[in-house]
Formats: sequence, structure tokens, C-alpha cells
Amino acid sequence: MQHSNSATDALILGPREGRTYDCGTMTAVFKADENETDARYSISEWYLEPNSGGPGAHLHEENDEVFYVIEGTVSFLVGDRWVDAERGTFLRIPAKTMHDFANRTDQNAAALNFFIPGGFERNMPSIVKWFADNP
Repeated sequence: MQHSNSATDALILGPREGRTYDCGTMTAVFKADENETDARYSISEWYLEPNSGGPGAHLHEENDEVFYVIEGTVSFLVGDRWVDAERGTFLRIPAKTMHDFANRTDQNAAALNFFIPGGFERNMPSIVKWFADNP
């Protein structure tokens, strides 16, 4: 596939291609981040094994997030309520909104994520380390 090194180049990646981060029962694959978008956004896929938790409840002070479920059913915490989102479901989570996601089913699940503006990938090494230290 065609890879890119700048925000002005086309970027074409195949399934599961990108920078992969192992987070225990969750795997993140970053398709484009600040290097390819001039930090305007980050795009990643998040794969969750059956009956697995996600990152834990958190919020972002200055970043909106968009999720689109691409496989199975992903449960999302949005504010103070959980929503079971099946394949094809779109969610926009504004900055300062508490959120989380998990797979509460016996099937694999995955969501595409847009993080706006970009830069989230800077956190991935410490997130990978946390999951390695807390299996």
C-alpha cells in the first residue's frame, strides 16, 4: 500500500496497516496522526477482544472525539450513561465529556476513532506501558 510522510501526500493503508499499539485485550492501530495531518486530527482503529474493558473513564479538555463502530457491538460511556453501539453507529463526544468504551459481548468488536485536533498518539507509549504493568 502507499504510505505517506506528510500532510500534503495521499495516504492509503490496507486493513490493520498503520502503527500498532498492544494494550492487553485492546489493540490500537493508528492510521494517521500529527505527522501526516500537521496535528489537525488523529485517526485510529481500536480492536477489543470479547468481554474486555477499554481505556477507563476519562475526558479530554480540548479534544473532540468521533467514534464509528466497524465491527461487533461496542459499549460506550457518554457522560453518565452507557450506550450499546452496534456496527454502523456514529458517536461524537465533545471535549470535557466523560467517556469510556468496552466490549461486553462474546464477539470481537472495533471502532474507528477521530481525535480532533490531533496529537493523541503521543500518549500511546505510556498507555501501552500502563497496560503491560496492569494486566
